[in-house]
Amino acid sequence: MPRPQISFEFFPPRNVEATFRLWDTVQVLAPLEPRFVSVTYGAGGTTRDLTREVVATLVKHSGLRTAAHLTCVNASQAETLEIAEGFAAAGVTDIVALRGDPPAGAAGFVPHPEGFADSVELIGALAGMGRFDIRVGAYPDVHPEAQGAAADIDWLKRKLDAGACEALTQFFFEAETFLRFRDACAAAGIDKPIVPGILPIENWAGTRRFAERCGTKVPRWLADAFETAARDGREDLLATAICTEMCSELLEEGVESLHFYTLNRPELTRDICHALGVVPAPRLEKVA
Repeated sequence: MPRPQISFEFFPPRNVEATFRLWDTVQVLAPLEPRFVSVTYGAGGTTRDLTREVVATLVKHSGLRTAAHLTCVNASQAETLEIAEGFAAAGVTDIVALRGDPPAGAAGFVPHPEGFADSVELIGALAGMGRFDIRVGAYPDVHPEAQGAAADIDWLKRKLDAGACEALTQFFFEAETFLRFRDACAAAGIDKPIVPGILPIENWAGTRRFAERCGTKVPRWLADAFETAARDGREDLLATAICTEMCSELLEEGVESLHFYTLNRPELTRDICHALGVVPAPRLEKVA
C-alpha cells in the first residue's frame, strides 16, 4: 500500500483551554510532515479575527504550510479581499475558498449587498490576485442545497475552472461513496485533484448529528457498530479500525492524498496515520 500524502484541518480556539489544545494538536501532528494544514472560518465569519491570528502564528512559528479558510459571509467584496491581502502579508500562500455557512439562526445564505454572490465569484477574485493556491469544497454526498448530484458536480467544475487547483471533500463513511463521486467527476471532465476528507469519529453521537445537518449518509451498519462498541467501552478502537480500513481501501484505489478533520484532537488522527505508514521521519544522530 502506498504511503499517502496527508493534510490536517484545525479550528481556531475560543478560550485559553482550547488554545492549549490546539497547540498540543499541532505538536503531535507536525512530525508527520503534512503537505499543508488549514484553519477554519466560523459560520457567519464569527472566527474571522481568530482565524487570522492562528494562521499568522502557524506560518511564523510552526514551519507548516498553512491554508486559511475564507468565506463570502457577512462582508463586502472589499473587506473580503482586504482579509486576503492580510493573509498574503502574513506569508500565507494557500486559501480554502468557501461560500460559508450562514450565521446561527439564519434561514439560509444571503449575500452581503456589496459582497460576493457565491464561491465562484470569490474564487475568481482570489485567482485574479495571483498570490494564492486555492482549494475548494466538494460533496460526495449531495449538498443539502443542491438540486442533485449532477448539479453538485457541475458547480464543483465551475469552482475549479474559476481558478482553484484542488478540491477537498466533505467527510463520508464508506470508501465507495468517494470512489463513485471521483468517477462521476472524471466523467464530467474534471481533471484537477479531488482529495477525500476524512473524519476520525471522536464522538459518535456528535458525528451523527453533524452528518445529518450536512447531508452525509449514515450507513445502518455503522450506527449499529457504534451502539455495540459503546456498551463495551471500545468506541476509540472501533473508530480507529473503521477509519484505517476505509483509508486503506481509498489508497488501494489510487487515492494519493488524505485530508483529516482533526477537531483539534490529534490522537485518533495520529494513530490512523501511523497505521497507514505515515510516521515521523527518524532523527539522524550527530557523530562527534
